[in-house]
Amino acid sequence: MTKTVATRRYGLIGAGMMGAEHVNNLALIDGAELVAVADPFAPSLDRVSAQARNFFSDVDQYRNYQSLLGREDIDAVIIAAPNHAHYDLANAAMDAGKSILLEKPMCTTHRDAKNLYERSLSYAPLLWIGLEYRYMPPVTRFIDHVRSGIAGPIKMLSIREHRFPFLQKIGDWNRFNKNTGGTLVEKCCHFFDLMRFILDDEPTRVFASGGQDVNHLDERYGGVQPDILDNAYVIVDFRRGARAMLDLCMFAEGAPEQEDIIAVGPVGRLEAGVPSSEVRWRPRARQDGFVEQVDVPPDILAAGDHHGATYYQLMRFHEALIARDKPEISALDGLRSVQMGLAAQESIDTGAPVSIDAGLSPMSTIKEAASDAR
Repeated sequence: MTKTVATRRYGLIGAGMMGAEHVNNLALIDGAELVAVADPFAPSLDRVSAQARNFFSDVDQYRNYQSLLGREDIDAVIIAAPNHAHYDLANAAMDAGKSILLEKPMCTTHRDAKNLYERSLSYAPLLWIGLEYRYMPPVTRFIDHVRSGIAGPIKMLSIREHRFPFLQKIGDWNRFNKNTGGTLVEKCCHFFDLMRFILDDEPTRVFASGGQDVNHLDERYGGVQPDILDNAYVIVDFRRGARAMLDLCMFAEGAPEQEDIIAVGPVGRLEAGVPSSEVRWRPRARQDGFVEQVDVPPDILAAGDHHGATYYQLMRFHEALIARDKPEISALDGLRSVQMGLAAQESIDTGAPVSIDAGLSPMSTIKEAASDAR
């Protein structure tokens, strides 16, 4: 789809659903060559490697990521492994001096996210966090309208995701908070990143209510019931006075839109919907609003389940890799999205608001220190 003047060689760590989606989208980017895939689970490794060979002429496969990272001909690695492996894999890739696209969430704990952020400050190669919802075409157009000032300064922002339950993954790792960071980190880091990005502001306080009321209650893994939330409301206060809300339900497959984003300012109301791909503008007390259809090319839609976001993010990553540019989604963005998700999880646990500053809340720090002691 894009035309670039140089080739860059990629390695993929993680051959699950998201790894397969990256393969399809890399194949659409001129100048991107996938040369290696690594995953310890042989069936997934064989399947995604065979998929990659439909697009790329020479793809090696490895059961261990160290062999992939040891190749000097690989310019960049995409890390699409389970969440709890992100911290170790990112550090190993940084030890190898690779440019990195690290899938969301950046890490599953505040301590790990903060450590990775601090290391990123002196890391010269590209380190980009895969919070790709910014790149969904209707969301991108919506953000452009917000930036234009058409609605005035945004005072209220709401994001609704009504969707299907978590899919099954190899080893059922996504059924437990210890592996995912919790639903509000695993799934909703995207939305907390969007809140910060749309409002161009930092969160100060998080208050949430949620639970596990429908999904996975009858499942047992090693005799243990999953503990992931399946619904929540999260309210976030921001420094300049705006507030945002997340409405998450993971037993609402019948919703006409999987995601709705609404921004309201003193002049009017902006909306974006996915998968309708509509952006709507409703001014106050006037009739000159509009509904804008934001088309996504069929081959890009067919390449994955994220409404074109994976392709457009990979395209921008590839361009930054060639230009030796800074990441558009930095380790700071990754850290903040994890902080907000963990604060929301903590608020649900305690029933109290959680303040956010440069770190997280004292309670989370204590929890992690206690975990280290054990």
